[in-house]
Amino acid sequence: MTAGVWHAPGRVNLIGEHTDYNDGLVLPFALPQGVTVEAERRDDGLLELHSGHQTETVPLEGLAPGAVKGWAAYVAGVAGCLRDAGHEVGGATLRISSDLPQGAGLSSSAALECATAVALSDLYGGPVADLDTAGRMELAKVAQRAENDYAGVPCGILDQSASMLGRAGHALLLDCRSGLSSQIPLALGDHRILIINTLASHSLGDGEYANRRAACEKAAGILGVPGLRDVKDLAGALMKLRDPELRRRVQHVVTENHRVEATVGLLKAGAIPEVGALLTASHLSLRDQYEVSWPEADTAVDTAVRAGARGARMVGGGFGGSVIALVHRDRIETVQQAVTAAYTAKGWRTPLYLEAVAAEGARRIA
Repeated sequence: MTAGVWHAPGRVNLIGEHTDYNDGLVLPFALPQGVTVEAERRDDGLLELHSGHQTETVPLEGLAPGAVKGWAAYVAGVAGCLRDAGHEVGGATLRISSDLPQGAGLSSSAALECATAVALSDLYGGPVADLDTAGRMELAKVAQRAENDYAGVPCGILDQSASMLGRAGHALLLDCRSGLSSQIPLALGDHRILIINTLASHSLGDGEYANRRAACEKAAGILGVPGLRDVKDLAGALMKLRDPELRRRVQHVVTENHRVEATVGLLKAGAIPEVGALLTASHLSLRDQYEVSWPEADTAVDTAVRAGARGARMVGGGFGGSVIALVHRDRIETVQQAVTAAYTAKGWRTPLYLEAVAAEGARRIA
């Protein structure tokens, strides 16, 4: 196999935010939108990367964290991590395109990493179509290491897993400690998941994400547990923590894991409207306990719920990006109009709207 086209989707995380790096539970699903990579082998040991009007050339020889900067680090990092994992990846020309908005909290970076991973794996190994769940999870971990080591973002495994393991019509229940996953039917009936892109762009490389992760690790150390996922007695744990910031972080993580479990139960029972209250509770926790929300998100959530949405919350790492709202199909236009009016009143740009549909994970498309 010397050439082809591969696609990896972005994701929406239905619920389970900032739980992945705490060994917790998450419930994302893949989107139809994502990153497409047209790739072919080359025999000179170089990665030639094209994205829009930008071109970067990266030698594979000596490739290591810190050697590549900017967007190219996400791509070259995947090649480096594949080689470190024992995959015999050689040179390649990769032409990258995307219909996923950057900075919207829909994981454009993981889509880029996973599209690169399946392309290079296909070019220099077995067909990605033959990968089982374990093989896809291995590539997800490679993509995660690339973001951690080469891009400098200490993300968990959520985004890459959703992009690699997504299935049409399903959400992915993932245990981020064991790596075990199951597909949960996302049968919404007359309801829809509306993405509201607040147009407040974010960057996880600015230190705030890393600060949250460090606080969780510090709290786990004080509590004597491997991860905050292991906290069973929340009241007792909060009493042991003197730092009010650490108490807030722990309270969010522990209750968010409970919300994931409750959401799965409601989905299995077909109680779709009741999921909305859990989404809103998640947002309030992210706003008040984890402190990663932003004004445009808070306004979108409050306005959408007042306009008839069953519930809404910010998604992604925070500090910018998108909100999701669970809305009856007959109320979608009303919700959109209300949110737009609220933004206009504050002098903000009109947000962008997109209905979220659960789609297939990373794959070869041509």
